[in-house]
Amino acid sequence: MAADLSDPIFHDEPAARRWVEARVWPNGPVCPHCKEENRATLMHGKTTRAGLYQCNACRRPFTVTVGTLYERSKVPLHTWLAVTFLMMSSRKGMSALQISRMIGRPYKTVWFLCHRIRESVRDHAAPPFGGPNSPVEADESFVGGTAKDHASQSACA
Repeated sequence: MAADLSDPIFHDEPAARRWVEARVWPNGPVCPHCKEENRATLMHGKTTRAGLYQCNACRRPFTVTVGTLYERSKVPLHTWLAVTFLMMSSRKGMSALQISRMIGRPYKTVWFLCHRIRESVRDHAAPPFGGPNSPVEADESFVGGTAKDHASQSACA
């Protein structure tokens, strides 16, 4: 990613968008709906959000965040990148409270971002315990409290 938090991609929204576009679309914009390459027009206008493209093939609008964990978020992209950078560059992980203090954003916002980032990098390919459609067997099991509890229960029976 970047060397430190002073990089413009962590403070400037257009710089953050250009950085993500350069990595997601190295050969130009690709429509996430119809997969057409380099057949998109960058939209301009007072009411058009920055970085919005319209596909010339399917005519649907899209941005670089479509299909990513940053999609449909009101949190600015540069904040997402800063939190992602801090989480991925920390060897032992970093708390949302610490990140909140470092970047000056509310704790609740950073907590939400951290959970979305962790979920996105989680390994979803882990098979279920025992394998698919396989029963799980146990040789011994112990359910209950202490031996004193078992003695009183057997005396009542």
